[in-house]
Amino acid sequence: MDFVDQLQQFVKKISGFKDSITTEEATKTSVILPFFHLLGYDIFDPTEFVPEFVADVGIKRGEKVDYAILQDGKPIIIIEAKAMGRNLEKHDSQLFRYFSTTSAKFAILTNGIRYRFYTDLEEANLMDSLPFLDIDLLHLRDAQIEELKKFKKENFSVARIFDAASVLKYAGKFKETLSEQFENPSDEFVRFFLQDVYDGRMTHSVVEKFRPILKASMQEFISETMNDKIKSALSTANAAPVAPAAPASKAPAPVPASAPVEEEPAPVVESAPEPTEEEMNAYYELQNLLKDDVSLDSITYKKTDSYFAILYQNNTRKWLCRLVLSDNQKLVYLPDADKNPIRRQVANIYELASYRRYITSVIARYGGTLLRPLEREDPPIYQIILKRRFPKKQRV
Repeated sequence: MDFVDQLQQFVKKISGFKDSITTEEATKTSVILPFFHLLGYDIFDPTEFVPEFVADVGIKRGEKVDYAILQDGKPIIIIEAKAMGRNLEKHDSQLFRYFSTTSAKFAILTNGIRYRFYTDLEEANLMDSLPFLDIDLLHLRDAQIEELKKFKKENFSVARIFDAASVLKYAGKFKETLSEQFENPSDEFVRFFLQDVYDGRMTHSVVEKFRPILKASMQEFISETMNDKIKSALSTANAAPVAPAAPASKAPAPVPASAPVEEEPAPVVESAPEPTEEEMNAYYELQNLLKDDVSLDSITYKKTDSYFAILYQNNTRKWLCRLVLSDNQKLVYLPDADKNPIRRQVANIYELASYRRYITSVIARYGGTLLRPLEREDPPIYQIILKRRFPKKQRV
C-alpha cells in the first residue's frame, strides 16, 4: 500500500472519531503520534522521536516542547501539539521561543487535523511568523500530499525542503493576495490598472466607478482564457480518427414480455432553454477534467428551467452533477449511491476540479468504461469529504 492510500485510510479513521476527542492528550495519542508514525518515524524510539524535549528559553530552565524528531542525536523538527479543534493562529509564539534555542530547522504546530510547517526563511535561527505549508487533513490537495511526502523519514532532506519552502510560502501568499483582489480589488490595485488606460485624475469616485468594471473584466479574462484552453484541448482530442459505425440491423429482435426492457438513453430535449455562457464554460471545464478518464463523447449536458445537468451517455438517469449558477450563489449537486442529490456551494466553476475523482467513481458506478483504472476501487477519502460537507441531502 503506497503513502497516498495509507494517508486516505488514516483520514477516514480519524474522521470517524474526531468529534469524541476533547483533550490535548487524547489528540496526541489518537491522532498526532499515529500521523508521524505514518511518516515513517519510530515514535517508540527515544533516540529518534522524543516527547517532552527540553528546550531551555533564556533564563527559563526546563522549558519543554511536546516532541522533537532527532537525526544524529540533534533535533531537526520540533512539534508543538494542541487539542483538536483549537485555533492555531494564536499559539505559535511558544513555538517561536523554542525554535531559536534548538538546532531544529523546521517546526510544526498542530491540533491533529491541521499541521502548520515553519522554518527560518526571513532571518536565520528565528522562526518565520507565517508557515510555508499549512495542511488540513480533511481538505487535502494533491500538491500538498506531494509536499508532505518530503517529510517522510525516508525522503527527509533539510536542504531540499528548505529550498522548496521559500517557493511554497510566497506562492501561497501570492495566490491568497490574488484571490482577495479578484474578489474585492483594493484602491491601489484599481489605480495600477487605471494608470495605463485612464487619462483623468484618479479620484475616489473614479476608483469606485471602475472597481466593479475591473472585477468583472478579470473574471471574464479568466473565463475566456480557460475556455480557449479547453476548446483547444477538445479540438485536439476530437481530431483522433473515429472507427466507422457498424451497419444497422434491418429490424430489432422482438423482446419477450417477461424479459427486462433495456434502459434507453433519455435524449436531450431540443426545446430546452439555452444554456448560459457560464454553464457552457462549466461543461467544457468538466470535459477537460475527465478527458483522460472517459470518452469525451460520453459527457453531454441538458439545460432545464431549474438547473444545468452534466450527463453520462446522454442519459438523464446517469447524471454526473447538476449546476445552479447565478450571480448570488453557485451550487453543485452530486449524486450519492442512491442518486439523491447532495449539495455543495462553490466560489466558481473551476472548483469542479475538486470533485473529478468522485465524478469518475460515479461513472464507474453507472457501469461506464474508463480509459484508466480508478486509483482505488472505492475512494474512501472522497466519501469522507462528501459526508462531512453534505450533512443534509437536498433534492433538486
